[in-house]
Amino acid sequence: MDLSIVCLCTGNAARSVIAGAAFADRLPDARIATCGTHVVEGMPLSWRTQSGINAVGLHVSGHRSRQARGDELTAADLIVGLAPDHVAWVRRNHADAAPRTATLRRLCRDLPGTQGSWAARLAALDLAVVALEHWEEVVDPAGGDEEDYIRCAQDVVALVDVLAVELGAA
Repeated sequence: MDLSIVCLCTGNAARSVIAGAAFADRLPDARIATCGTHVVEGMPLSWRTQSGINAVGLHVSGHRSRQARGDELTAADLIVGLAPDHVAWVRRNHADAAPRTATLRRLCRDLPGTQGSWAARLAALDLAVVALEHWEEVVDPAGGDEEDYIRCAQDVVALVDVLAVELGAA
């Protein structure tokens, strides 16, 4: 299956960029986009984000932050939020995409073991209405030290590695 995945965080400056780089590396046939829910358009990666990305052996060049757009969310097969707030934002602003939107942590926990077509597997998770919980958040390193960005990148890549196995089988 040729998946279209949108990685979504707040500013499209760290978590979604790291996740996007990891998905692109692990699923080279997938179409990967990254964006944010509350973005200052056109900002480049900070040196701290770049350091986190480099620490996990990934590469990103030419990134500029951008706001999520309704058309790309509608077209995506899967929208991966890095925190419950991102999923809630999709539910409020793009309800049609809510059944295909979940946090990275929830997908890693709940998608394995589901059966059937890709649509059936997502439907089984009831993503449009499932309760959003605090444990689902990948901690935002914004304002932190370089080590915080490296820990975030390590966390995100470990989660993407779990999900990529499931998505590769889709």
